[in-house]
Amino acid sequence: MQDTLTGTVRDRLWIFTVFAGADDANLALGGVTTPSRMTPAEGAFCLGVPNLLMIRSGGRPPAERFGQYAQAFRPLRRVVWSIVGSGGRHDGDELSLVLPLAHEFENISGVFLDDFFVRPPQGGNVFTGALSPAELEALRPRLKLPDRTLEMWVTFYSRVLDATHPGHFTVDLALSEYLDRFDVVTLWTRGDERLKNLPEYVDRLAAACTTPRIVLGCDFWDFVNRAPVPIELMEYQCTLGLEWLRQGRIAGMIFLANTSMDIGLDVVDWTREWIASVGDQPLSV
Repeated sequence: MQDTLTGTVRDRLWIFTVFAGADDANLALGGVTTPSRMTPAEGAFCLGVPNLLMIRSGGRPPAERFGQYAQAFRPLRRVVWSIVGSGGRHDGDELSLVLPLAHEFENISGVFLDDFFVRPPQGGNVFTGALSPAELEALRPRLKLPDRTLEMWVTFYSRVLDATHPGHFTVDLALSEYLDRFDVVTLWTRGDERLKNLPEYVDRLAAACTTPRIVLGCDFWDFVNRAPVPIELMEYQCTLGLEWLRQGRIAGMIFLANTSMDIGLDVVDWTREWIASVGDQPLSV
């Protein structure tokens, strides 16, 4: 689905966040010995983006802390909050935890389902949705607030579209059965060697679903190879992303994550400077 864009480039930029230090164990496997202390709100401020995804990881933060995080997000333009967290985990009806926040904080604009496709308990390489299509449909009426309707976002990995990828898996239903029930699909490509296939992946995703807008996900840390994403590959993604934003081919870009922004990665500094240089450029289609 093509997006009609207005405003500036910065208006379409997001940061993906989890609690401070959530990725320290993975970073340590790549030789990073300095623990990260950067919070989600600090990440948005440091990167210079007005929009934030708040994702629970391992059940953290606990629900009783949500309000404290939301207070720190007040200056942000848009906040999307997870109801399915990292690893496809959800502790019952997490939408019931987020809806009171959305009523109180006007900048909460949507809900996020992370790592949505999960391996079934019996194993195998045919994954299923963390929620069924019927369960996704049942969420819709609850997302309608008196003053706005919350959007539904989802994580989608390009390896689903690439049978040559060593981590490739299939899904139990046609992709459209799941994806067309979302407003936004965020596309992530893990593993440096696969990033050059982004144009093909975007085309395949656009062909697999007709309703949602596509947002491009960009990692600072390569969680497959346990190393920083090289600057040249981040530049490649940002150059493509800016072109696609102008064309309406994608609706935004996300940078992941606050947990790798204070550990001395050069790619973070490069990205922050890139955002500063292009962020105020107007967008119109």
